[in-house]
Amino acid sequence: MAIGRSSGALAALAAAFLIVSGAAPAAASGPNEAGLAEPAEGILVPAGAGAVAEPATGAAGEPAEGEAEEQDTEEQEVDVEELERRIELLAEELERLRSGEPENEVTIDQARALGLAPSAASTYAIDSGVSIAGYGEVLYENYASETSQYDMLRAILYAGYRFNDKFLFNSEIEVEHAKEIFVEFAYVDYLATPNFGLRAGMLMIPMGLVNEFHEPTVFIGAERPVTESRIIPTTWRENGGGFYGAFDNVAFRAYVVNGFNGAKFSSAGLRGGRQKGGKALADDMAFTGRLDITPIPGAFFGASFYTGGSGQSQVLDDSGRTYGVRTDIFDVHAQVQARGVDFRALFAQAGLDDTSMLNQVLGLEGKSVVAEKMQGGYVQLGYDLLSQSPGAAGVALTPYLRYEKVDTHTALAAGFTRDPGKNNTYTTFGIELKPNPGVVLKVDHMWVGNAVDSGVDQFNVSVGYAF
Repeated sequence: MAIGRSSGALAALAAAFLIVSGAAPAAASGPNEAGLAEPAEGILVPAGAGAVAEPATGAAGEPAEGEAEEQDTEEQEVDVEELERRIELLAEELERLRSGEPENEVTIDQARALGLAPSAASTYAIDSGVSIAGYGEVLYENYASETSQYDMLRAILYAGYRFNDKFLFNSEIEVEHAKEIFVEFAYVDYLATPNFGLRAGMLMIPMGLVNEFHEPTVFIGAERPVTESRIIPTTWRENGGGFYGAFDNVAFRAYVVNGFNGAKFSSAGLRGGRQKGGKALADDMAFTGRLDITPIPGAFFGASFYTGGSGQSQVLDDSGRTYGVRTDIFDVHAQVQARGVDFRALFAQAGLDDTSMLNQVLGLEGKSVVAEKMQGGYVQLGYDLLSQSPGAAGVALTPYLRYEKVDTHTALAAGFTRDPGKNNTYTTFGIELKPNPGVVLKVDHMWVGNAVDSGVDQFNVSVGYAF
């Protein structure tokens, strides 16, 4: 939502209504330099509007019988039609200004090139001033062998400010579980050119299909994919700076950020190592980047990576030698949304150095040790049953199926034994209803399997919104 008004549009609309209603004074006999007739009160109207047309002449210079009246009527009809068209345009502009809609629409592909979900990109749709948007979701989880849970998972407010055509501020303030408040991102952008910009502050790590695009109306499923929780620890943000851009069908982002806190890694993945921007340890920094190619609207494919130290001067041996716990992550991904089909696929892998010393320092052993390699991936397909129905009026009903495999003990350092319970398959089937593009209801069931039969199935219901 943009805050702003245009007095010029209001004045033009008022003038147009005066003209058509006949309230405007009669026009002068001739056009001015701009080709517009000038009425007595100074309101400009198209030449000929409200004026008497020149009669048609015959061979002797006299008006042809019956032609003068016909020509005059035709010209007046043309003028009235043009004025009505302009009034409709001005009325639409006035309604847009009153409703606070953005002055410039940002398409889904353009938002993605900025590394933002559609609502998060609202600041880029205004010329100046404040923008407000947001999203939220409530989630019910019914586990097969554990206590069920009903959670006000997230309530989000996007707040931004456009200083001018070059500088803007954008932020996401999040309340999780109805009580925990976080800054999800907060940065300043310098839009150097229409295709290239600089960004600094708390940034979303540009990896995967969900981390930057995590609004509930954007991703399919009551819960986010497990790969993009354990391997790519969505929602993942750190402090730093870098650049972003898009040229033709290629979009890219690259940032330098503070590294993980490896002392918080676990056998379940990297999620605990996120520092979330709060007094982040920064002895070890990291570099992350992303490249996407969009061959046609609605479809893209690409890859992203992260590399940097996670030791943060906390992993030391008895002699005082520090270990960097270098952490490398990469993913390849693809997404196609066309004619009701929604296809998504991703594979991600993480590799860690110095895990023997890390586990020793953390006192981890057995099934709880941190692995030196973790990986996961999924394939997901949905189809909007109403996509080809002319009477759907923006309503979408999408059954979906996701198959996913995640192993956070893919490989361990010498002397440690893999836990087969960390190698799981997740099969999720559900249906998503969007009665409006900004509101979504998701219902699904997830079956979890592994070699030791320790997986816990669950049934999920989620209601989300974005504006």
